Amino acid sequence: MKTQKLIELLKVLMKNCKLSDRQIARRFGGSQPTVTRLRTCLEKQGFVKSYTVVPNFGKVGYKIIAFTFSSLKGYPSRESALKIVQKAKRWLEKHPNVIYAADGQGLGGRDLVMVSFHKDYDDYTKLMHDFAFEWGGVIDTFESFIANLMSELTMREFDISYLADHI
Repeated sequence: MKTQKLIELLKVLMKNCKLSDRQIARRFGGSQPTVTRLRTCLEKQGFVKSYTVVPNFGKVGYKIIAFTFSSLKGYPSRESALKIVQKAKRWLEKHPNVIYAADGQGLGGRDLVMVSFHKDYDDYTKLMHDFAFEWGGVIDTFESFIANLMSELTMREFDISYLADHI
Protein backbone atom coordinates (compact mmCIF):
# COMPACT_ATOMS: atom_id res chain seq x y z
CA MET A 1 0.00 0.00 0.00
CA LYS A 2 2.79 2.43 0.92
CA THR A 3 4.55 1.72 -2.39
CA GLN A 4 1.36 2.58 -4.30
CA LYS A 5 1.03 5.85 -2.35
CA LEU A 6 4.65 6.68 -3.14
CA ILE A 7 4.06 6.08 -6.85
CA GLU A 8 0.87 8.17 -6.82
CA LEU A 9 2.72 11.01 -5.10
CA LEU A 10 5.56 10.74 -7.62
CA LYS A 11 3.04 11.04 -10.47
CA VAL A 12 1.53 14.18 -8.92
CA LEU A 13 4.99 15.71 -8.44
CA MET A 14 6.01 14.90 -12.02
CA LYS A 15 2.98 16.77 -13.30
CA ASN A 16 3.39 19.74 -10.95
CA CYS A 17 6.09 19.74 -8.27
CA LYS A 18 5.05 23.29 -7.36
CA LEU A 19 2.04 22.01 -5.40
CA SER A 20 2.39 22.31 -1.65
CA ASP A 21 2.14 19.23 0.54
CA ARG A 22 -1.15 20.63 1.86
CA GLN A 23 -2.60 20.92 -1.68
CA ILE A 24 -1.48 17.38 -2.48
CA ALA A 25 -3.01 16.10 0.78
CA ARG A 26 -6.36 17.61 -0.23
CA ARG A 27 -6.21 15.74 -3.54
CA PHE A 28 -5.31 12.47 -1.83
CA GLY A 29 -7.73 12.92 1.02
CA GLY A 30 -4.88 12.61 3.52
CA SER A 31 -2.97 14.90 5.83
CA GLN A 32 -0.16 17.30 5.05
CA PRO A 33 2.28 15.55 7.48
CA THR A 34 1.63 12.22 5.72
CA VAL A 35 2.39 13.76 2.32
CA THR A 36 5.55 15.35 3.74
CA ARG A 37 6.69 11.97 5.10
CA LEU A 38 5.97 10.29 1.76
CA ARG A 39 7.82 13.03 -0.14
CA THR A 40 10.81 12.62 2.20
CA CYS A 41 10.69 8.86 1.62
CA LEU A 42 10.69 9.39 -2.18
CA GLU A 43 13.71 11.66 -1.87
CA LYS A 44 15.67 9.36 0.45
CA GLN A 45 14.98 6.30 -1.72
CA GLY A 46 16.23 8.14 -4.81
CA PHE A 47 12.93 8.29 -6.71
CA VAL A 48 13.27 12.09 -6.90
CA LYS A 49 16.60 13.25 -8.33
CA SER A 50 15.76 16.95 -8.31
CA TYR A 51 12.97 19.48 -8.39
CA THR A 52 13.46 21.48 -11.53
CA VAL A 53 11.58 23.66 -13.96
CA VAL A 54 11.17 22.70 -17.60
CA PRO A 55 11.27 26.12 -19.24
CA ASN A 56 9.69 27.33 -22.42
CA PHE A 57 12.94 26.89 -24.33
CA GLY A 58 12.09 29.52 -26.93
CA LYS A 59 11.49 32.17 -24.28
CA VAL A 60 14.96 31.55 -22.79
CA GLY A 61 16.63 31.67 -26.19
CA TYR A 62 16.95 28.04 -27.26
CA LYS A 63 15.83 27.32 -30.80
CA ILE A 64 17.39 23.93 -31.60
CA ILE A 65 17.45 20.51 -29.98
CA ALA A 66 20.07 18.12 -31.37
CA PHE A 67 20.30 14.36 -31.10
CA THR A 68 23.84 13.29 -31.97
CA PHE A 69 24.61 9.63 -32.62
CA SER A 70 28.22 8.42 -32.73
CA SER A 71 30.17 5.28 -33.57
CA LEU A 72 33.33 4.32 -31.71
CA LYS A 73 36.47 3.45 -33.69
CA GLY A 74 36.74 0.23 -31.73
CA TYR A 75 35.61 -1.30 -28.51
CA PRO A 76 38.00 -0.47 -25.69
CA SER A 77 38.68 -2.63 -22.68
CA ARG A 78 36.45 -2.05 -19.67
CA GLU A 79 39.27 -0.16 -17.95
CA SER A 80 39.79 2.10 -20.99
CA ALA A 81 36.04 2.63 -21.33
CA LEU A 82 35.80 3.80 -17.70
CA LYS A 83 38.66 6.28 -18.31
CA ILE A 84 36.84 7.58 -21.38
CA VAL A 85 33.64 7.99 -19.33
CA GLN A 86 35.53 10.04 -16.71
CA LYS A 87 37.08 12.22 -19.44
CA ALA A 88 33.63 12.63 -21.03
CA LYS A 89 32.12 13.73 -17.71
CA ARG A 90 34.80 16.44 -17.40
CA TRP A 91 34.18 17.52 -21.01
CA LEU A 92 30.42 17.65 -20.42
CA GLU A 93 30.90 19.93 -17.39
CA LYS A 94 32.12 22.54 -19.91
CA HIS A 95 28.97 22.07 -22.00
CA PRO A 96 25.89 22.58 -19.81
CA ASN A 97 23.64 22.66 -22.88
CA VAL A 98 24.24 18.90 -23.26
CA ILE A 99 21.45 17.45 -21.14
CA TYR A 100 22.06 13.74 -21.75
CA ALA A 101 24.91 11.57 -22.99
CA ALA A 102 25.21 7.78 -22.78
CA ASP A 103 26.26 4.62 -24.53
CA GLY A 104 23.64 2.73 -26.47
CA GLN A 105 22.90 0.74 -29.60
CA GLY A 106 21.13 1.30 -32.86
CA LEU A 107 20.89 3.32 -36.06
CA GLY A 108 23.31 1.18 -38.01
CA GLY A 109 25.98 0.58 -35.42
CA ARG A 110 25.85 3.77 -33.40
CA ASP A 111 27.27 3.37 -29.88
CA LEU A 112 26.68 6.75 -28.24
CA VAL A 113 23.93 9.33 -28.02
CA MET A 114 24.09 12.97 -26.93
CA VAL A 115 21.13 15.34 -26.56
CA SER A 116 21.81 19.07 -26.57
CA PHE A 117 19.99 22.41 -26.74
CA HIS A 118 21.26 25.34 -28.80
CA LYS A 119 20.44 29.03 -29.11
CA ASP A 120 21.15 29.01 -32.85
CA TYR A 121 22.88 27.03 -35.58
CA ASP A 122 26.22 28.69 -34.85
CA ASP A 123 25.99 27.48 -31.24
CA TYR A 124 25.28 23.97 -32.53
CA THR A 125 28.26 23.97 -34.93
CA LYS A 126 30.60 25.20 -32.18
CA LEU A 127 29.63 22.23 -30.01
CA MET A 128 30.03 19.81 -32.93
CA HIS A 129 33.50 21.20 -33.75
CA ASP A 130 34.55 20.94 -30.12
CA PHE A 131 33.15 17.40 -30.01
CA ALA A 132 35.06 16.40 -33.16
CA PHE A 133 38.34 17.93 -31.99
CA GLU A 134 38.12 16.45 -28.49
CA TRP A 135 36.86 13.00 -29.42
CA GLY A 136 38.29 12.44 -32.92
CA GLY A 137 40.68 9.80 -31.57
CA VAL A 138 37.84 7.73 -30.12
CA ILE A 139 34.87 8.46 -32.39
CA ASP A 140 34.75 7.03 -35.91
CA THR A 141 31.69 8.94 -37.16
CA PHE A 142 28.88 11.02 -35.79
CA GLU A 143 25.65 12.35 -37.19
CA SER A 144 23.04 14.65 -35.75
CA PHE A 145 19.34 15.07 -36.12
CA ILE A 146 18.36 18.64 -35.28
CA ALA A 147 14.87 19.94 -34.66
CA ASN A 148 13.50 23.44 -34.44
CA LEU A 149 12.09 24.01 -30.96
CA MET A 150 10.03 26.89 -32.34
CA SER A 151 8.37 24.91 -35.15
CA GLU A 152 4.62 25.27 -35.56
CA LEU A 153 4.66 21.58 -36.52
CA THR A 154 5.76 20.41 -33.06
CA MET A 155 3.49 17.55 -32.05
CA ARG A 156 4.49 17.39 -28.39
CA GLU A 157 6.53 19.87 -26.38
CA PHE A 158 9.57 18.64 -24.46
CA ASP A 159 8.25 17.89 -20.96
CA ILE A 160 8.52 14.90 -18.64
CA SER A 161 5.07 15.39 -17.12
CA TYR A 162 3.62 13.11 -19.83
CA LEU A 163 5.63 10.24 -18.37
CA ALA A 164 3.67 10.41 -15.11
CA ASP A 165 0.76 8.63 -16.79
CA HIS A 166 3.04 5.80 -17.91
CA ILE A 167 4.52 4.83 -14.53
